[in-house]
Amino acid sequence: MTITIRDVAQAAGVSTATVSRALRGLPNVDEATRDKVKRVALSMDYVISPSASRLASGRTGSIGVITPRVAGWYFSTVLSGIETVLQQSTMDLLLLSVGDEATGTPDDPVAPRLNRRVDGVITIALAPEDAQLQSVLSLGLPTSLIGVAIDGVSSVSIDDVAAAKAATTHLIKLGHRRIAVITGAPPGALFTAPHARFRGFMEAMQQADLAVDPTLQVRGYFTIAGGEKAMTELLTQRDRPTAVFAMSDEMAFGAMRAVRSHGLQPGREISIAGIDGHDMSELLDLTTVAQPVQDLGRIAAKSLLSQIRSTDRPAPAQVQAPTHLIVRGSSAPPPN
Repeated sequence: MTITIRDVAQAAGVSTATVSRALRGLPNVDEATRDKVKRVALSMDYVISPSASRLASGRTGSIGVITPRVAGWYFSTVLSGIETVLQQSTMDLLLLSVGDEATGTPDDPVAPRLNRRVDGVITIALAPEDAQLQSVLSLGLPTSLIGVAIDGVSSVSIDDVAAAKAATTHLIKLGHRRIAVITGAPPGALFTAPHARFRGFMEAMQQADLAVDPTLQVRGYFTIAGGEKAMTELLTQRDRPTAVFAMSDEMAFGAMRAVRSHGLQPGREISIAGIDGHDMSELLDLTTVAQPVQDLGRIAAKSLLSQIRSTDRPAPAQVQAPTHLIVRGSSAPPPN
């Protein structure tokens, strides 16, 4: 026989409303009554219905996560950080992908797919001017941003300009003067990291009074295959670079593979540096600027849950996570 909330209420000598509030951790129930209800419910093997609880609270019990991509180490690692927090709550996750670096974002706004389906939203790497992000913000839901900061909205990000500048400056200090850059997104893409990281690269080059050769700027679309193709293009030039800054570790991995396939050694004939701190970067001996990717997801999820659970929405918190340069064998002074 199925045990109902009425059975628990009758056994505990309280109303069904009191049982509901006690088991959902809501206020207006004294601790003695709450403990009694929990003991009775446990003894009767009663579990509160998630759908009934959500209906009573007026919440959906879900959060939406909007991301340009699902595949790729960065995005999957951010998602794993979000999921570790949600596993400790009663919230479900609704994942929506709105394009990728190679294809851009679709024109159809994602907001209608979220309305009345989620209690809050996390966005990953969508720029402030992106129509998709603006459509999400128009819903007025609790929102947490990853990879970008907007006044009045909670966010967690890194300083992409500083990270790119650190990687490029490292190569310059080693003595490199002809430095290429493997960028990520195509022209017009509204993702934050590519533009900020290119700015950091340019600032480092300009401060060192180094010319930026347009022929040494190639796109890798934030994939290993894209990085390999971009590096191959650089290697076919008559005056090839002595060093390469790749805007992500995955593109750097592809670049390293291309270098080796041409009979060269990363860190000897050509130096390579990336950004991310990918799990494989140590194994592949890649110099990189590491960022706490999984922590970005955790921080964003905790911030969003705090907003959802608070009766008075807390003031937006904008967190900037630290990055640090890790020097490995893929970078060294240029050959004589």
